Amino acid sequence: MTTSARILVVDDEASIRKFLRISLEASGYEVREARTGSDALAQCREDPPDLVVLDLGLPDGDGVDVITHLREWTQMPVLVLSVRSSEAQKVAALDAGANDYLTKPFGVSELMARCRVLLRGLPDVPDEPIVSLGDLVIDRPLREVRLGEREVHLTPKEYALLNLLASSHGKILTHQHLLRAIWGEAHTEDTHYLRVLVGHLRQKLGDDPAHPRYIVTEQGVGYRFRER
Repeated sequence: MTTSARILVVDDEASIRKFLRISLEASGYEVREARTGSDALAQCREDPPDLVVLDLGLPDGDGVDVITHLREWTQMPVLVLSVRSSEAQKVAALDAGANDYLTKPFGVSELMARCRVLLRGLPDVPDEPIVSLGDLVIDRPLREVRLGEREVHLTPKEYALLNLLASSHGKILTHQHLLRAIWGEAHTEDTHYLRVLVGHLRQKLGDDPAHPRYIVTEQGVGYRFRER
């Protein structure tokens, strides 16, 4: 049975990429290739695949960093194929956001089974690499924020807050949820941290809290990004 699912194979060894391409295409998948992490991230941004099959030892960095960057804006499934076999290395990749981990050498039948499982779990709503509302544009893969033609420079926490709100536009995110996501479990009651951060973000976006264009306060509950 053929499938239209697109798989991006990321590995610096041409022989491995060729083997995976032949195996995956024989099962009806559309296959693309990347040799480096930067190329993989660029392809994921420009034309997101349905599944990434990722080696961890890449010429320009560690594959775990690729997973971390992807998880800043997308939940596309990632299957790691690696010679790294220690439990700690597997845990590090899974903690970074990998969905599954297969150690080299591997059997083709097992690889195909794991691909089928990950592709069955694809979300109904696709990720949005770019979120826009009025003059505000958030390029999530590049971590860039623009107001019209002007780039807005945000701190890591300011960007994390904006990205969380924008990715859940229209939905209320509670104080506790935002505090946990940005500062960690130990700070879920430190709502003053969040008030200060929201204030700084609004100032940089020129967003009047009395007449918000972007971030709406839900009194006593949390915040939400305005509906588009």
